[in-house]
Amino acid sequence: MSQGKRRLTITTVVDAEECAVLRVAGELDVHAERQFLDESGAVIAAGHRFLVLDLTALRFCDSRGLNCLLALEWLCRRLNGRLLLASLGVRVLHVLLVTRAVDALACFPTVGHALAAVPAGIRPAWPPGSGMSSEGAAGDGDGRYAGADEGVKPGDEDAHRPYDREQP
Repeated sequence: MSQGKRRLTITTVVDAEECAVLRVAGELDVHAERQFLDESGAVIAAGHRFLVLDLTALRFCDSRGLNCLLALEWLCRRLNGRLLLASLGVRVLHVLLVTRAVDALACFPTVGHALAAVPAGIRPAWPPGSGMSSEGAAGDGDGRYAGADEGVKPGDEDAHRPYDREQP
């Protein structure tokens, strides 16, 4: 295999004590499998039992990439945590729906919605740089939940509900 241009990039967006948000961009396939498992596995090994993957820029995911996601879910669950997928593109969501992997993976429309599913005591501030601690993220005095985007409030049922599974 040639050492050409990287087909996958993984960027740490938030690195809190037990929760991390990673942005995954490019193609998750057989050529990127080892890199993905090494880099994301290192984040879990560092004590991040809740892992949110922002998949906005993930253009392609084949069966090997799907196996990687399922392996990460298994690792997080072994640590009493969870893998949370956010902002899936149409192609990636289609792969999850066709394979029914969407039943095993928690998928959310945004990173903020995914973070709302993380226990409040370990939930990092969102968006990054907002200066809110996980304790202060529950509300900012006006009832608006500052720990997630798009006005997600603590009692918002849709914030904790993954994508509707009936979608094509």
